[in-house]
Amino acid sequence: MFAAIQSNPWAYPVLEIVHIVGIALLLGNLVLVELRVFGRGAELPIVPLGRLALRTSVAGFSLAAASGLLMFAPQPGELLANRAFTLKMLLIFAAGCNAAWFHRRGSLARRDAAARAQMVASTMLWVAVISCGRWIAYQ
Repeated sequence: MFAAIQSNPWAYPVLEIVHIVGIALLLGNLVLVELRVFGRGAELPIVPLGRLALRTSVAGFSLAAASGLLMFAPQPGELLANRAFTLKMLLIFAAGCNAAWFHRRGSLARRDAAARAQMVASTMLWVAVISCGRWIAYQ
């Protein structure tokens, strides 16, 4: 299968497109919920919006993770030696920890200062992940 990714001229570009779509679904929904937590769209009920955004974000993350693994598999040594890739993986881990903490403490229901800080941190982490992902090609 990995040989097919390397030999087919369309495989890697298609994987990149799927990866970007997954990232867009993930980050787009996080920003939507963040805007709601900060008071925009007050007419939208936060709990149903949060549930929908969470499901869509998880779907986006799943697309990005699956396509990322397929892009990683043909060249693991090269990517593991790449500092931007290593930082990207650490940032994804940090974003996951932040999301787990956000949901464990019920931050969406609280919408307090800590919840807002977690939302901003989440967006910043994911933007940093995207930045590192783009930087991989230039290292």
